Amino acid sequence: MAPPKNVVKIAIQMPGAIPQLIELDQAKPLAAVLKEVCNFWNLNDPEHYALQYADGHRKYITESDKEAERLLNALQSGNREVKREALSRLALLAPDLTFAGEVINRDGLQRLGAIIEDGDDLGEVLAHGLRAFSELMEHGVVSWETLSCNFVKKVVSYVNMNLMDASVPQLALGLLESLALSSPPLGQLVKQEVPLERLLVHLQVLNQPLQTKAMALLTALLQNASFADRQIMLDYLWRKNLRQFIYKNIIHSSTPLGDEMAHHLYVLQALMLGLLEPRMRTPLDPYNQEQREQLQALRQAAFELDGESQGSGLSADRRRSLCAREFRKLGFSNSNPAQDLERAPPGLLALDNMLYFSSHAPNAYSRFVLENSSREDKHECPFARSSIQLTLLLCELLHIGEPCSETAQDFSPMFFGQDNSFQELFCVCIQLLNKTWKEMRATQEDFDKVMQVVREQLTRTLALKPTSLELFRTKVNALSYSEVLRLRQTERMHQEGTMARPIVELRERLKPELLELIRQQRLLRLCQGTLFRKISSRRRQDKVWFCCLSPNHKMLQFGDVEEGAAHPAPESLPDKLPVAEMRALLLGKDCPHVREKGSGKQNKDVCELAFSVSYDAGEEEAYLNFIAPSKREFCLWTDGLSALLGGAMGSEQTRMELELLLAMETKLRLLELENVPIPDQPPPVPPPPTNYNFCYDCSIAEP
Repeated sequence: MAPPKNVVKIAIQMPGAIPQLIELDQAKPLAAVLKEVCNFWNLNDPEHYALQYADGHRKYITESDKEAERLLNALQSGNREVKREALSRLALLAPDLTFAGEVINRDGLQRLGAIIEDGDDLGEVLAHGLRAFSELMEHGVVSWETLSCNFVKKVVSYVNMNLMDASVPQLALGLLESLALSSPPLGQLVKQEVPLERLLVHLQVLNQPLQTKAMALLTALLQNASFADRQIMLDYLWRKNLRQFIYKNIIHSSTPLGDEMAHHLYVLQALMLGLLEPRMRTPLDPYNQEQREQLQALRQAAFELDGESQGSGLSADRRRSLCAREFRKLGFSNSNPAQDLERAPPGLLALDNMLYFSSHAPNAYSRFVLENSSREDKHECPFARSSIQLTLLLCELLHIGEPCSETAQDFSPMFFGQDNSFQELFCVCIQLLNKTWKEMRATQEDFDKVMQVVREQLTRTLALKPTSLELFRTKVNALSYSEVLRLRQTERMHQEGTMARPIVELRERLKPELLELIRQQRLLRLCQGTLFRKISSRRRQDKVWFCCLSPNHKMLQFGDVEEGAAHPAPESLPDKLPVAEMRALLLGKDCPHVREKGSGKQNKDVCELAFSVSYDAGEEEAYLNFIAPSKREFCLWTDGLSALLGGAMGSEQTRMELELLLAMETKLRLLELENVPIPDQPPPVPPPPTNYNFCYDCSIAEP
């Protein structure tokens, strides 16, 4: 007779005792099971014991255990080795929420805080204490606001010290980053106590984890600072050559750039470009004397000699008329240029870019303006109007004024390659616009079409992540108007297929075979496995875990791995989830780990990459939660899991690959019909013959 469905056999062991093999009734209270196990070993007080997984994450399966109390008591020991061992064990188990709750309930945070504040041992003991304290605080059970100023200052002191053990300042930096992101008042204290010079020292050491933590704290302080303070801090860092150091020693380092550092460079770039936002949001004030003088300087730089020779001896009215005409030649839509710059964005940022171009590239500026203002064939390119629209386009492409994403790593190395990178980029792009205008032989009526082509040129080139502005200039100038047309045509040929009925029917017959091919590829990709990053609702974390599908497609295998480690062998992974127990696949906002974070705008990117698998865990429903490292990995995994569950593969990646395979297979099948027109409708069937006397009798011999 088969055992009940909710009864499973498990092995239980205790150090120094004979292991037990019991039948665990999952419907029975866990306290009753623990009591039976303790009775077998003659143990008193079963409420003080807990079940713990023997391998993998070693998490506990109860709310109460004796291990937490034992470790906390060991912290009071005068023996350094006992204390070190207890702290090491505590740091290892602290990520488990159940265990962390027990430690916190027994005043574990206060005991760890005392060890950190005392700072008697600046080596392993302190490092394990900082790690354990950070892990316990990460669960959000205790607010960061409860930490005292003295505790924060003590942690800051470990950052400011020159210690032999690099792990201590690294852990202290991570703790201060969490604190700065979670508590603005204490974050302000961190800003006051940690000198920027000290962060620069940590950034310049040849230790990538320490560099990453220093950069994390720096970006956290910059994000929490006011706009004025942020500008002062960035100006100071730039004077200390931080930009040059990042460009040479981090971006172009022989060591691969980690995901964490890439994210912090993205944040730093966004904050750096964000300094342009006030100018972008401010329209020109026609009554502001300084701004009026800037407009006149822009006009005089283009028409200085001509204006001086014609303006001498003229009346005020004639001089105003001459200025208005020159402003129109400069490309303003109105004789009063203030009306063109009233639109915000781009506001005064467009005027700043035009002035920068005229002063830093005077020859190119004069050539641009004079070449177009003297044309009489209606093909002149308006400099001012183009500059205003181009500035707005750059602000959109570079997301100036938008909040930083929590997970993005999309930084451009060229913005760390030189000073005034945005203005220098504008100088390259305005000359590109003039070149494209001439290649299109455009007129004023074609202005919007030219801007669409320029947008495409910039988008395609920025996507290549050029490492320097010179490389950007080379690549974007190589992307001429004819090349853009060729790329468009190629993409259109890949995307569009003929709608002739025979070809439509052929494609429908080919679809099942190609979908099966894609399905096999998805399952093969799941068997190879992927590293997934654990991301909290508040900040990024360094921890990763690995998941793969077993070769027989019957088991998901997963487990935590060390940062930077190679993909582990499937047989070494501690945790397994049978495919037969999987219920459903959840995406985006339906995932439990996304719902717990809320609907803040910072979680948008995480939501787009989140998916979960629900499965049976006894009578309850449990979830295996994922945050994909990229959109492509999200599509591959969700397709593969859908295929395992017997559902359709509905990702955008599948649609694109199916279209590509259909197009290729259709062309191969139709090679013999090349240059043969295929009608939309089949030819009509001819009428039957009037008689059927057309059978030849071969038995009749001819005379």
